[in-house]
Amino acid sequence: RIAKAGKKVLRIEQHNLPGGVASSFRRGRFEFETALHELAAIGEPGKRGDIYKLVNEEYGVPINWVPVPDLFRAIHIQDDGKILRDFTMPKGRAAFTDALEGYAPGNREAMAKFFELFDESSAALGYIGSANGHPDPKVLRKQYPNFLKVGSYSPNDVLTALKFTPDARRIMGTYWSYMAVDMYRLSSIFYLMMVGSLIDGGAYIPEHTSSQLTTGMLERFRAFGGESWFNVRAEEILFEDGRACGVRTTQGPVYAKHIIWNGNPSMAYAGMMPKEVIPERELRLANARKFSARMFVVYIGLNRSCEELGIRDYNTFISPGLDTAEEYRRVGKFEKIRSTAALCYNVANPDIGPKGTCQMSFTMAYSRDVWGDIEVRDYVKVKNQKARELLELYEQATGTRIIPYIEEIAVATPWTFCRYASVPEGGVYGYEAAGWDNCMARMMSLDRDYPIRGLRFTGAAGPRGDGYSEAMITGDMMGRMVLGELEKEGN
Repeated sequence: RIAKAGKKVLRIEQHNLPGGVASSFRRGRFEFETALHELAAIGEPGKRGDIYKLVNEEYGVPINWVPVPDLFRAIHIQDDGKILRDFTMPKGRAAFTDALEGYAPGNREAMAKFFELFDESSAALGYIGSANGHPDPKVLRKQYPNFLKVGSYSPNDVLTALKFTPDARRIMGTYWSYMAVDMYRLSSIFYLMMVGSLIDGGAYIPEHTSSQLTTGMLERFRAFGGESWFNVRAEEILFEDGRACGVRTTQGPVYAKHIIWNGNPSMAYAGMMPKEVIPERELRLANARKFSARMFVVYIGLNRSCEELGIRDYNTFISPGLDTAEEYRRVGKFEKIRSTAALCYNVANPDIGPKGTCQMSFTMAYSRDVWGDIEVRDYVKVKNQKARELLELYEQATGTRIIPYIEEIAVATPWTFCRYASVPEGGVYGYEAAGWDNCMARMMSLDRDYPIRGLRFTGAAGPRGDGYSEAMITGDMMGRMVLGELEKEGN
């Protein structure tokens, strides 16, 4: 955004590739997607979403987006192996509503109200973003009253108020694991935007993994005149008269009028700047916030096609499924794994790997730093044990055998993400968007939350929460805000 406006921008990256976990890696003859499950806000031709408009149209990144056939399959399985529910939800407002009515009758009116609230919230967030952190309260109260009303409530509160039945609320809560906070504490705005966007426009993936997205954005950045340094680490933020003025890197100091840090503020405050320049409010805020999901992911390349194995679903959520608060508690301990989001990429993109093969990933998110208690000597044994638990859970829930056909396997723990992405405790999701630290509060506090002159934060710990879509929208919003400040400064 800033380079497109003709400003001089230097991008410093500690890795040899752009994107952080928005990337891919190779094992044998397979190229694995590192983290992306699916993207919302792409939309179909004639009804494009915000991310497509931003990335493809405004930035000109040439990405071919592949649609995911259905939204998800969900299997609720008890610890004894009994299947409580097994259902598949399609994309599209009408199709989703019809399917919901089939599984949980009596929810058409509630679903219509849900979409009305989603539309209003989308418009409200667009207005707040365009106002660069200075929305007019009168406009918000007049045009977006329901958005303001639900902002401080949880998704469960909102769905109950809309009169969804208990079974319907369980189905509507399936995506909670994507946001890593239970439905009783999660930010309702965050929930509405993710779930509403996925239902409305469906899900998409880049044809050639998220590396295509990040390298494509890098090339456009360069075309706009931006400069990038790779394999260079920023180790300290430099200050002059209380204002951020540059960074000390492994290649020496670099000076700039504005610094944008794509990382967790807690890391920056802890070791990247003098304590005297950090306002007390920011230290208190960082200490009060709670780190979000610590990811555990198993990647496998199978020497059989998904058709041969009988895999028909792109995205399968497996969990006990009765209570998200109980599930959140469970993933805060080192218990046997009972939940996962399992993806088979070939269902959406048959050409993603070698012919006659398929590749899958299995993800779960820990809500606490339970991996921090693992002894180094036990690490390999424990991660392999947890990987087997995930794979066996999938086989038990679906009845599909995959373990005998594994050709390549890689296991990423929170330690892995901590090492490669420099995120505390492996928490790639930043801070939990829950309770007092919800997305509404963050968006309405954009100015207060960036009091250090010349320094702004973006990424998963930003105001709109975690996820690819939200990170890109946050980055663009921060770019707009910095351009506004540059204009005020006469630069």
